[in-house]
Amino acid sequence: MATEEHKELAYYIKEVHASLRKSSSKIGFRRAWLEHSKNEDILKKYAKCMERLATVHWDSNCLDKSNAVVSRIQWSADFSYNYYINDHYLKFRDRDIDISNKINISIDSLEQFSLPLKLLDVGSCYNPFKMYTFLDVLPIDLCPANNSVYQFDFLNVDIGEEMVIESQSIKELEQNSFDIVTFCFLLEYIPNSELRIEACVRAYNLLKPGGILIINTPDSKHVGANSKLMKCWRYTLACLGFSRIKYEKFKHMHCLVFRKSLHKDIAIRWSTLCKESNMEYGLFIPQDFLSDKEEDDHTNIDKASNICNNDSATITEHFEELPFSYDE
Repeated sequence: MATEEHKELAYYIKEVHASLRKSSSKIGFRRAWLEHSKNEDILKKYAKCMERLATVHWDSNCLDKSNAVVSRIQWSADFSYNYYINDHYLKFRDRDIDISNKINISIDSLEQFSLPLKLLDVGSCYNPFKMYTFLDVLPIDLCPANNSVYQFDFLNVDIGEEMVIESQSIKELEQNSFDIVTFCFLLEYIPNSELRIEACVRAYNLLKPGGILIINTPDSKHVGANSKLMKCWRYTLACLGFSRIKYEKFKHMHCLVFRKSLHKDIAIRWSTLCKESNMEYGLFIPQDFLSDKEEDDHTNIDKASNICNNDSATITEHFEELPFSYDE
């Protein structure tokens, strides 16, 4: 069972998410995001709540084997190690080359990496990947929980020819320079589908050819409950040039890995050949479809589930932010 502190921390996190979505619907998502990014009081409290929620409550749940809870950080690090250091990337390279030959396109560059691997941790909060010696981590956050994390807005930072750092803030990120980009419980914070897609486009531009985008997103439902939503995510990222190479559903989250194809047309080919009638271009979560009044009532997560599971709806899944809930 969750402690009272766990409940209070989780409630605050969910309230910030809901407030940002409501503000987006009233004044537009860009203005809402800009105003949110300047609200230091809320951001600082959010950062401290998230750090404590993750380091005290989630980590202890992961250590308790009886909970069968998997650490999003450990899962991401393990996959990265196997992909690069254990040479799992080679089979995906071979597949890309095979497809490029079929569709008569030329591949200009292959994977190029060296140790330590360059990882961009977006929404890092407290720099949880710092423990891994095979990773050279650049942790960034809108409002860091400690001084090891760089402060800036990933959705608005420049991407150019070189890295530009001033004090503890990054002014420009270097394109095509990272082996790994991680979105650990990030996309559900971003208030709408368009901004979530923009975040993924930025990740694409920052990754080297063959680099990987790792997405962890919370969900407590069984694996089949959200299969159509996950298909929409896969289709959308394929349209951007990403091929999904790994998917696992755990008790409280989905873990996905997308590879930046050696040529964008390789991934786009999949989106054309494999598109199903229920695949929508968008990165939606059910809370996107709740009214302001329904957002205020946390019991309406079931309403979101009903909306998304309606056969007439385009998006047909329930996406519950369970790591920010407290029904354990």
